[in-house]
Amino acid sequence: MRVITGSARGMRLFTLEGDSVRPTTDKVKEAMFSIIQFEIEGRRVLDLFAGSGQLGIEALSRGAKSAQFVDESKQAISVINKNLEKTKLKDLSLVSHTDSVAFISSTDRVYDLFFLDPPYNKGLIEKVLPLCEKRAAAGALIVCETSAEEFLPEEIEGLVFSKRYKYGKTALTVYRKAEA
Repeated sequence: MRVITGSARGMRLFTLEGDSVRPTTDKVKEAMFSIIQFEIEGRRVLDLFAGSGQLGIEALSRGAKSAQFVDESKQAISVINKNLEKTKLKDLSLVSHTDSVAFISSTDRVYDLFFLDPPYNKGLIEKVLPLCEKRAAAGALIVCETSAEEFLPEEIEGLVFSKRYKYGKTALTVYRKAEA
């Protein structure tokens, strides 16, 4: 797993170990960032269910203003911090060791770009999407990674379904919050 481009281009990131871990593949990450490439610079990013932090780190490397990383795993938080130090992006970041649903339910921060990559087939995206809408700036993008068998709703109050992309066993679904 590596940073594709930007200030940390080519740096290999630390990953989590174990069977329960499913990092975003380089192929899917490249496709994701190709889709949103003009939506990153100067944006406030929320990497919910962050894992190793690779999605938020990629956004920071490409010019995002800041990134908040949230994960409930102590091991994930340790890996995120190591990756932020390695890429020299720690000063642009906040890392929260907490449950992602609890975080998005209670934060008062507003974000422009959301990455949602929870454990597959657990209904977590459907649970947090309406909560993300409340924390999204006008025009914000929400990028959801799911298994290809999961289909997210096309209608969510305050969010406009943009497109669904399929890459093998993985799907990306993109929403945008309506402009004010």
